Amino acid sequence: MTKKVFDRILFGGDYNPNQWPKEVWQEDMRIFKDANINSATVNVFSWAKIQPSETEYYFDELDEIIEMLTKENYDIVLATSTAALPAWMFKKYPEVARTDFEGRHHKFGHRHNACPNSLVYQKYAEKLARKLAERYGANPRVTCWHINNEYGGECFCENCEKAFRVWVKDRYKTIEALNKAWNLEFWGHTIYEWDEIVLPNALGEAIDYDNTAFAGISIDYRRFNSDGMLNNFKMERDAIRRHDQTTPVTTNLMGTYKNLDYFKWAKEMDIVSWDNYPSYNTPWSYVALTHDLMRSLKKAPFMLMEQTPSQQNWQPYNSLKKPGQMRAQSYQTIAHGADTIQYFQLRRSVGACEKFHGAVIEHVGTEDTRVFRETAQLGEELASFGDSLLGAANHSRVAIMFDWENYWALEYTSGPNKDLKYVDQIHQYYRYFYDKNIAVDFVPADADLSGYSILVAPVLYMVKEGMKEAIEAFVNAGGTFITTFMSGIVGESDNVHLGGYPGPLRELAGVWVEEIDALAPEQTNQIQFVTGEEGTSRLLCDIIHPETAEVIANYTSNFYANTPAVTKNSFGKGTVYYIGTELDTSSLDLCLEQALETTDVQPTLEETTPLEVVLRETEEDAFYFVMNFHAETHPLPKTFVGTTDLLTGEVLSEKTVLHMYDTLVIKA
Repeated sequence: MTKKVFDRILFGGDYNPNQWPKEVWQEDMRIFKDANINSATVNVFSWAKIQPSETEYYFDELDEIIEMLTKENYDIVLATSTAALPAWMFKKYPEVARTDFEGRHHKFGHRHNACPNSLVYQKYAEKLARKLAERYGANPRVTCWHINNEYGGECFCENCEKAFRVWVKDRYKTIEALNKAWNLEFWGHTIYEWDEIVLPNALGEAIDYDNTAFAGISIDYRRFNSDGMLNNFKMERDAIRRHDQTTPVTTNLMGTYKNLDYFKWAKEMDIVSWDNYPSYNTPWSYVALTHDLMRSLKKAPFMLMEQTPSQQNWQPYNSLKKPGQMRAQSYQTIAHGADTIQYFQLRRSVGACEKFHGAVIEHVGTEDTRVFRETAQLGEELASFGDSLLGAANHSRVAIMFDWENYWALEYTSGPNKDLKYVDQIHQYYRYFYDKNIAVDFVPADADLSGYSILVAPVLYMVKEGMKEAIEAFVNAGGTFITTFMSGIVGESDNVHLGGYPGPLRELAGVWVEEIDALAPEQTNQIQFVTGEEGTSRLLCDIIHPETAEVIANYTSNFYANTPAVTKNSFGKGTVYYIGTELDTSSLDLCLEQALETTDVQPTLEETTPLEVVLRETEEDAFYFVMNFHAETHPLPKTFVGTTDLLTGEVLSEKTVLHMYDTLVIKA
């Protein structure tokens, strides 16, 4: 079903006219028009100007900006400015500042600098959001509300400690339940009163930011922090809703960002938006993964709130985007579900840490740049689509489970291998489907699985209440479930499921894992499939005893040679694959190819091609996006011979080839 939020593809980005004299504003309007820019995100960091003191508000300049953009028929994405506090607030109420992991209480500076549990911060943030909505909410050109900006970080102040105790008491109800959940009998850390709970920072149970003596308390603090920041988002959203009941409300997320449970956040957002900043060597499969994750949060089109037209400034190596790269990257974003293409930033800042971050208008101040010409080309192309692409859906029969609580717990666990990273494991499996042009949805731990044929859950370390039953029902009904080493190990408080690994998944997988061997980076094991193919494994190796499962591949090296590395188990009407080690790419592909053979899962394109091919559909039309992200030139898939590229109007032939970053959009 088509889900339209906007009337046109929003094309624009972060605009800060308040940093420039007014004569520059009109020049901006002229230049932006030449690029078909039709939207602007304003007021992202203007709290200090809007509220210069505790009792004084100044809206004159913002009024002028809104009036100018309204006259120019812009779609205005209006931010609430609450991501950076004004100096007077720190001076009068120093408790609004964050205390870091090391226990240092901060002073005025930087951004994302508010304690999320500060009642002072909440009071003034809510009031500012309410005043903005009261003043601008009736303006029909205000198309979207943008709350705060890139929520993130943590605070470890005494105020947070008190709030955490309340949160913990509400979750566990009794001291006895708390001690059991956190396994505080270990090291004699039993709690007798609620006020004995201390935060898991460098002054408490944490060894360092990524390591902790008691994972239970650290995971709970992640939950608490994510919930607390979400409550602040909801507070501002509700303040806006007092005066504007219809305009969509969002905040910009950050892909696989670890600290916040985005599936939980998405339930409170009208539309998901996010900021896409791949580095010079980020695999294109990973970029696609993050888009699919953001789309999957609400199973709906999303906003690309930020990308750079060319160069970033905050990564170790800030390479220029090559000619055509920004355009291809933008179409990849749209292919995977975006209904907007927005930039940070529209005009390059004069000073401070982002002065070298790319912009549509560079420091030269004119449109006579390569970046502007590429931006203008993209703007013209996007305008030509009108509203035909808006709300188009991406359909998939493959689901990959992405669970933030698993993310936290797996990377807190003390062993067996420090190189085990949650997102890396997810990406290895996603990469296979990406290469095969098979569409993928991401699902949370409590998802409705009935619409899928395949469920992939790499390193499903934490199996919470209800998950076993849901997965068993999925497989019983004929689904194919694929899981891996380090799955079924613990429950929601990081206490081990007793009775042998993989715990609640043991009967489902038909195996018992007796031991888990960790391999150092220079170590590998060899494997061999029962069909004869050989491969390599690394990182972790489960020592597996098949119970009801059949063996797909065995180890051929180490003391556990001739024991299973990969198994397959029939369960009800479905099948379970257990992959007990990290396989090389070819070996993993063999496993997944076998898993797909008995399902109804089909690639977007039957032909084999190294090109990325993605399909978005409305009730009326199907749009194929064909993109080349390889240095080598590749021929057009024969399926599309005789069709027309919507971007150029060219009729495609057998002689059509795609060079690096070439992109086609074809309506079927």
